[in-house]
Amino acid sequence: MPLNRSELPQNVLSLLAQGTVIPAHPLALNAQRQFERKRQRALTRYYVDAGVGGLAVGVHTTQFAIRERGLYSTVLAAAMEDRLAWSDRPMAMIAGLCGHTQQAVDEARTAVSLGYHAGLLSLAAVGSASEDQIIEHCERVAQEIPLVGFYLQTVVGGPVLTSDFWRRFSLIPNALAIKVAPFNRYRTLDVVRGVVDARAEERVFLYTGNDDHIVLDLALPFTAMRDGQAVDVRFRGGLLGHWSVWTATAVKLLQRIKAELAHAEGGLSPALLSLDARVTDCNSAFFDVANNFHGCIAGCHEVLRRQGLLEGIWCLDPQEGLGAGQAAQIDRVYSQHADMADDDFVRENLQRWLA
Repeated sequence: MPLNRSELPQNVLSLLAQGTVIPAHPLALNAQRQFERKRQRALTRYYVDAGVGGLAVGVHTTQFAIRERGLYSTVLAAAMEDRLAWSDRPMAMIAGLCGHTQQAVDEARTAVSLGYHAGLLSLAAVGSASEDQIIEHCERVAQEIPLVGFYLQTVVGGPVLTSDFWRRFSLIPNALAIKVAPFNRYRTLDVVRGVVDARAEERVFLYTGNDDHIVLDLALPFTAMRDGQAVDVRFRGGLLGHWSVWTATAVKLLQRIKAELAHAEGGLSPALLSLDARVTDCNSAFFDVANNFHGCIAGCHEVLRRQGLLEGIWCLDPQEGLGAGQAAQIDRVYSQHADMADDDFVRENLQRWLA
């Protein structure tokens, strides 16, 4: 049965509206590049105990190749099962949706059948189509599940989309949120303008995926003009592959930003604002910016491996691994930004998560 946003649990809608941390869930594999259920369960438990408000599963960080290997429903089901078994607090469960329309529809139906609340719709497969055709694609998938739009950066296959596209997307009744991840200030503002033009700023929640500006996306208002009036829009939270590592610290970071915003008569503190550059510096290592994001999945795996959550950095594609010099860059940010790691939290709980 299709799922409409009006049918979502109110506590999940409230959670998304207030803003939360949603990590993109990695895929645990063994040395034979086979699904490693025990480590996958440990990862889910880690995120739940870190205090996240949701999980995004079947997305880029989970590796798109799970579809070719017949693992899509298996991995989605595992995350849902393990999250429910570990905690009964409300969490927003978001499934990655890919491919042309029929594939995305089929994946949406699978996600709904497993209890997922929304689908994060990648447009990479339809990126060469016209905006009219892409909107038709979105409208068809939205008939099955509440949609989280996804403005993906062009270097990994995302199309360039206009402000009018995001206005039209925001008018889809089953549109729930937009993950804004073009890694581009101009295109980020295009999304904001589109949402404001649709008068949807209270209904369609903005979540940052801009790994190069996480803190400032969350801390600063974005202003668009409508009918001669300035309309301020804020990013509610983040849906990020970057937050698949050092996740307990990410939760504390969002809490700190919210606390300062609540008492910000004198402005945000320089100490908070300075974290933007530090978080971006960490991301440059984890996401292998020096090699055009070649090791963006393996880099996150490497952090989780060092903490003991994963046994290795294996990806389904043997060609995916750390980029040249990436391990040294991860060493550097571990040294320079050690206070941003959550290694102590992981060390205290690892055996319990692996049990």
